[in-house]
Order: sequence, then structure tokens, then C-alpha cells
Amino acid sequence: QVQLVESGGGSVQAGGSLRLSCAASVYTYSTNCMGWFRQAPGKEREGVAGIYSAGGSTYYADSVKGRFTISQDNAKNTVYLQMNSLKPEDTAMYYCAARTRNGPLMGWALLNQYAYNYWGQGTQVTVSS
Repeated sequence: QVQLVESGGGSVQAGGSLRLSCAASVYTYSTNCMGWFRQAPGKEREGVAGIYSAGGSTYYADSVKGRFTISQDNAKNTVYLQMNSLKPEDTAMYYCAARTRNGPLMGWALLNQYAYNYWGQGTQVTVSS
């Protein structure tokens, strides 16, 4: 069983920055992949960024590429999402997810929510114009 706890959400003005954290109850290097997803009101959940835990390779949604950075600190069992140049359209509930199933994910597959089997409770990000 893996527990994930997100933090770091809040309200910022457009152009600002936030760093989300996801603390895992297991060693992050023991997971296969970690990902960040978001869901805005009335919209489906979408993948934002993913990281392959062993190799460190990452993948981003086009909408956040160049602005968001996913990283992991295995010593702290924590995954981060650094969000810069935030836009009002980034407003959403952000979720951390972990994959412990066998089989690595690469590229766009890191943004497939159905590939992940553990989820956090979410943290709200609100960006005002």
C-alpha cells in the first residue's frame, strides 16, 4: 500500500510560481513511475508531468512544457512539481500518482492516468489574472 500526500498548492497571480510536493510512504525509487495530474471543474483529469523513477526520464504535457519541472528526491521520498509562469488556465486540483506495477513507462505513457495505481488526495492551485 502506498500513501501519497500532496502539499504546496495555493492562490497566485498570473506569472507567479508554486512548488508542489508529494510525499510518498515508500521509497520513491521502489515505485516504477510518479506523475502529476490535474483536473479543472467540468473537465477531465489530464496528465501534466511524469518521471520514470529509475532512470529519471521525464515527460510533459505540451501545455506546461518549458514552464513546469518534475523532479524527485529519493532521500526524502518526495516528488516535486515546480510551476513557473503560471496562467489562469493552470487553475485546477493537482494530484500526485504512483505506479508500482511492473513495466516502465516512457514518453507520453507517463501521462496516462490509467497506468497509475495509487493517488493522493489532491492540492488546489488557483491562478488569478
